[in-house]
Order: sequence, then C-alpha cells, then structure tokens
Amino acid sequence: MVFAMNAGMYKKDLSPLGLFIENGKEKNSLNRKKDAYGNFYMQPNGVFVITNDQKGIVCKTEDFQNQNVKYATQSGPMLLIEGGINSKFRKPSENINIRNGVGILPNGNVLFAMSKEKINLYNFADFFKSRGCKNALYLDGFVSKTYLPKKDYGQLGGNFGVIIGEIK
Repeated sequence: MVFAMNAGMYKKDLSPLGLFIENGKEKNSLNRKKDAYGNFYMQPNGVFVITNDQKGIVCKTEDFQNQNVKYATQSGPMLLIEGGINSKFRKPSENINIRNGVGILPNGNVLFAMSKEKINLYNFADFFKSRGCKNALYLDGFVSKTYLPKKDYGQLGGNFGVIIGEIK
C-alpha cells in the first residue's frame, strides 16, 4: 500500500451514501436526492471517476455518465466547478473541520488532499484552486484519515464505507 484515504460518505451500515463503482461494476447507484441534510447533499455534489484508461475525472452528479468507468465514488459538495469556488461557501465561515478531497491538476494528474488542521470549505476549495484544479470534490470531514508512509503520515484505524488506495 503506497497511499490510502477515505473516499466519500457512507451510511451507518458502512455502505456508500452515493454511487460506487468498483472494477467496472456498479455496487451502489447514483444518489440524486437534493433536499436532505448534510454536506453530501449540498449542491452541486459530484463524482470522482477513474476511467478504464486511467484518466481521473471530477464532475457534478448531474453531468456523470457511466461510460468507460473503472472506479467511481460520489460525494459532496463540489469544491470547485469549472475553476470557480462553489458559490455556497463563504470565506469567513466558522464551519471548520478536518477535510479531505480530490481534484484534477492541469496536467491531468489526480490531486488528493487532506487538511492537517481544521479548515472551512471555502479555504479548502481555494487550496485546490491555487494548484490549478478546474474541478474538485469534497470527500469527507472529521473522520478523514490518510495513510502515506512515504511522507511519514500513517493514520490508522476507523471504519470506512469507501477508501481510495494505491498499491504497487
């Protein structure tokens, strides 16, 4: 294991709250519900995809097309949409928490990030924007954990419905 982090929100039974595709097989369907409580339902929410040809994509839920998808996880809210910070976020917000997310860099590489300190959604989105991401997706909050031994970052423990990992 080179890297791992939680990859979206889940229900009490640890099943994904939204879409989950593993090895091209849909394990949980797209969640189109909009009028519910919680960050997942803050609009627009979105989907992180790895295509069969290893391309990373972050898109709004409404734009998701299940074509050429090897892996996908749905979460929310979108942090960046076409280069702009989600209009629902406020810079002076006191809604701070540990956060993790994913964005796509200008060269097509995937950028995973997790805050080490509590941060609001606006500033977390701004982090992805400062790296040149056009689209970025919030994955989860206070339960976020990352395993990255190369950087001596080894948070272990916890129960997660979905994780993203890289193995060699």
